[in-house]
Amino acid sequence: MSAKDGSAAASAASPAGRRRGARLALLVLLAAGIVLVWRWRGALDPRALGAAIAAYPAAPLVFLGVHVAASLVFVPRAVLAVVAGLLFGMTWGILWAAAGSVLGAVAGFCVARYLNAGMVDLEGYARIRPLLERVRRGGWRAVALLRLIPIVPHSFANYGLALTPLPLGSYAFGSLVGQLPMTIACVDLGAAGERLALGRAGWVAPTLIGAAALGLSLLIPVVARRRLG
Repeated sequence: MSAKDGSAAASAASPAGRRRGARLALLVLLAAGIVLVWRWRGALDPRALGAAIAAYPAAPLVFLGVHVAASLVFVPRAVLAVVAGLLFGMTWGILWAAAGSVLGAVAGFCVARYLNAGMVDLEGYARIRPLLERVRRGGWRAVALLRLIPIVPHSFANYGLALTPLPLGSYAFGSLVGQLPMTIACVDLGAAGERLALGRAGWVAPTLIGAAALGLSLLIPVVARRRLG
């Protein structure tokens, strides 16, 4: 073996080399998952997903695991919230969907920070620096406001916010607060749809609550932008 080959082998076996390899492997897995989700996006039917999860005895834990994995590969959070409504009804559905959305957000945040690990320093970009400062000053409130904007995909926000100097606690709390109105809306509409499909009574209340929560989730960012502007 030449000295050059020996040096390359030693570099690959070093802790830094192993970390780079682990990051690359994780990035490849995420990319493959995103491609598969995009390829089979037509199969993301809430009723079919709910039936598959319901087959397991520990359905809530399976739901949380699916939610976390789905958050990493850009599956819309609304789909999982509707599944929670179909599976668990209004009250428990909101609880499990809210927990899953926060866990998924934290998972995406931690994965992005692990993959980045100083490779991208946004502080060095003059145009982005004021935005980072606003996020830093706003803390959890800035995260909550961003979560309330319906056009920002959940997974994209998870990965993007990880590149800011936000602490994990502020990020998680802001995600919980900002995601809750849309979570309630989708869960209640899913629960109402399940009752209506089965011919059961009691679908009017969750429909009205879901519609009100949906309207609130759309109204809050408009009011907040006017006050901040």
